[in-house]
Amino acid sequence: MLMVRPRHFAPNPQTAADNQFQRPATQPPGPLAAAAYAEVTRAAGQLREAGVRVHLFEDDGARDTPDAVFPNNWFSTHAGGHVAIHPMYSPNRRRERRSDVIELLKRDYRVQDVIDYTGLEADGLYLEGTGAMVLDHLARVAYVARSQRADPVALERFCTHFNYEPMAFDAHDAEGRPIYHTNVLMCVASEFALVGFELFADAGRAAQVRARLEESGRTVLALSAAQIGEFAGNAIELSDQAGERLLALSARAHACLSAAQRAVIERSARLLPLAVPTIELAGGSVRCMLAGIHLAAR
Repeated sequence: MLMVRPRHFAPNPQTAADNQFQRPATQPPGPLAAAAYAEVTRAAGQLREAGVRVHLFEDDGARDTPDAVFPNNWFSTHAGGHVAIHPMYSPNRRRERRSDVIELLKRDYRVQDVIDYTGLEADGLYLEGTGAMVLDHLARVAYVARSQRADPVALERFCTHFNYEPMAFDAHDAEGRPIYHTNVLMCVASEFALVGFELFADAGRAAQVRARLEESGRTVLALSAAQIGEFAGNAIELSDQAGERLLALSARAHACLSAAQRAVIERSARLLPLAVPTIELAGGSVRCMLAGIHLAAR
């Protein structure tokens, strides 16, 4: 995994309009940023203790990058040595992109090519990485909740390049606003999936998504709208260095899961709750903080 430790963390004013999970800051800027920095430090340590390889980068603090802690939106990596750089909706989020991250990937992993989609920003076309898309690496399906951060033209280009089938749907909050990122709504692991079907706009499409996930032999766990609000969908399955699976999620998300849901998850993955309450003010949680590296090591 790759993580970024933020210097000037804050709920981003440029994303507040369409991120219904975002909340106002609860502390002055200095203490707020210090708390977020400490949460990333602690989370990275817990992941390493669990056997996960973590590349921890420092935000240089010189630019206006309040969401630097969420690197999974601006780049993604893919088996076979492929890297994508994604077009971002908010102008200040485009400043999160950094060449030293790409250079580390080239140095430590086998990278065959880097496909840069950022030119689409000039045309108002955005696709915010594995926030906008939840990728089923086994069945090669890209699940996408339609929003201004997931343009269909950009999605089609990505899926053509990386050999995914796009499966888009509409999902809304209680006030009818589109869910801003798919990864707050669903998590696809090896043997199970967590999905907030209550937020799907169309019951028929929800049934199709469920059926597609079940075709691959997964157990599908339906999350309530309340559980989605607690970031239960914003989880990610990881592997430790021994190849054992674990599910990283926030302590808040872990607390809202039922005993039955935890039992299903624990049949195939160890639960790893991480306390990130300050970072969750920005409208993202543990999955958003972790950029997965699906590349062969050198």
